[in-house]
Amino acid sequence: MKVRGVRPWLAVPLLAATLAGCGIRPTQVPTDFGPAPSRMPCALSGADLTAQAGRGIPVQVFLLCSSQLVTVDRAVRIPDVPAEALRRVLVAQGLLDQLAAKPSPAETQAGYASSVTVGMKVSGPRDKDPSDTFRLNTRLRDLTPYALAQIVCTFANSEATAADDGRVVLGGPDEQPLRRYECTTDVRSHPGDEQPSSTEVAAE
Repeated sequence: MKVRGVRPWLAVPLLAATLAGCGIRPTQVPTDFGPAPSRMPCALSGADLTAQAGRGIPVQVFLLCSSQLVTVDRAVRIPDVPAEALRRVLVAQGLLDQLAAKPSPAETQAGYASSVTVGMKVSGPRDKDPSDTFRLNTRLRDLTPYALAQIVCTFANSEATAADDGRVVLGGPDEQPLRRYECTTDVRSHPGDEQPSSTEVAAE
């Protein structure tokens, strides 16, 4: 008698029956692959980006995500003023406000956060300060390393607030010497470990 070949779809039941006859219990194929993957860290969808950009002058600020500084798009509304020096201060204040704003639900889910506190103010230079100076209402030494890194890199990344050399001059409300800061790759990668590179600025 001619023996026909076993059809492929019968192979698994026959194998299971054979194993059972030999005293070997067939292994169940796992079907639980765990929960569905969540949103990738530090990744925002196009819709999230559009919602955060909003209306106004497009800017970028540095938020914390996965222990690094990461840029996000924002928008600030600046009144039309003729004086360039005043415009720089208004842009700087807008950037500070965006840094202090609570991240959106989408940003929070993606892991974004900020160490800059609400209520921080910025003003322009005093007498004998360089013309590109920004003075905060908080002493620089009272800022956390993360907050200082966020402010330095955000200001240095903006054409409206950065000096011609791409750095930023910062001071506090006290009489401590001004410092010229630079946003380096190391600071962006390790803002909590690396203080922004700076040099003391002499009064004019």
